[in-house]
Amino acid sequence: MKPQVLIFAAMTALASAGAVASGVALAQPMQISPEATRPPADVADKPKQKAAKKPESKRPALRKSIAEPKQAPASTAPTAFAPENAPIAPFAAPAKPQITLPAPTSAQAPAANTKTTSLQPVTGAAQGDVAYGAYQRGYYLEAFKEATRRAGDGDPVSMTLLGDLYSNGYGVPKDEKKALAWFSLAADRNDKQAIFALAMAKFAGRGTARDLPEATALLDRAAKLGHVAAAYNLALLYLEGQQVQQNLPRAAELLRVAADAGSPEAQYALATLYKEGNGVPKDPAAAAKLLAAATRGGNTAAEVEYAIALFNGTGVAKDEAAAAALFRKAALRGSTVAQNRLARILATGRGLPTDPAAAVKWHTIAKAGGETDIFLENFMQKMKDSDRAAGENAARLWLAHARPNS
Repeated sequence: MKPQVLIFAAMTALASAGAVASGVALAQPMQISPEATRPPADVADKPKQKAAKKPESKRPALRKSIAEPKQAPASTAPTAFAPENAPIAPFAAPAKPQITLPAPTSAQAPAANTKTTSLQPVTGAAQGDVAYGAYQRGYYLEAFKEATRRAGDGDPVSMTLLGDLYSNGYGVPKDEKKALAWFSLAADRNDKQAIFALAMAKFAGRGTARDLPEATALLDRAAKLGHVAAAYNLALLYLEGQQVQQNLPRAAELLRVAADAGSPEAQYALATLYKEGNGVPKDPAAAAKLLAAATRGGNTAAEVEYAIALFNGTGVAKDEAAAAALFRKAALRGSTVAQNRLARILATGRGLPTDPAAAVKWHTIAKAGGETDIFLENFMQKMKDSDRAAGENAARLWLAHARPNS
């Protein structure tokens, strides 16, 4: 997974829309809310139960975090070099802003399979810049030397690169004050990545006093210059009403900018607005289209929601087999909601052939992750002892090996 940028703001979630009636036990549980805010498991078996009353603010359902990175990051300095078309996490919590980057294994070059942070796509001469290329490959000392030379000529991209190197200690001793000095020089020259980095630093209070109003203003400035991560995170502020007055239509506009630029998280968030009719007209088809795009971008939460839409035919042609395939993919990546839905599919034969032992396996795995299900518990009680034992043994093996690939 590419590196991610985390800044703050916990979002209040709304429950998903009511289930689509079909008279088949499996159809109801397919209609769920995002994993972080799903209703109690027994709600799935009570389709006629009234949905919980929505908060007056009508805040859309958003996940508080996204999928875990493949390796634990060690650096927490602000960066302007966030990949703009990669997953971007929403604000984590107002009281504890956090910015996470992967740690380099060497000041000169990365080890095999180690990814470094990267600039958003740039145009013109910067694309062929030697310093930028060296940074992308992880040759930080080479990048530092070339960026220093170019910064002396007044190049703002190189100034931003120097700020990033100092903020993370890549090839040079870590020095947040020097990093901010370079970011400030580049920001004075209207470099949108430097402006974004300053905003991040002021949100976190790193190398400078924590200043939320100024950080928000910098986000707005960077967003107007086309910085995708800035547009996405500013949208979350408008959604929650943090530092700015809550404005769902404005949030939707900003999310559209980031979504059109390829941010899977922005696509997922905007899909949630269309699904609920918050800030935009309620449009299941538009929501499904955005969920599909976010799924292609690797957003697991969107993948689960898109599978639900496919299974029920909400805003997209009904396709239980395609939904089952997506549930399986998300289940293998550790989504307990997907694991639970896959278990129900295998128990009832909707989208996949019936497989009682496999149903027990995925139910047991989902249950270990906190996803309980009365329907599946009753299903297990009525099945053959041999199938139940086989499924439980398979689940123990899967859990013992930390989510194997099969």
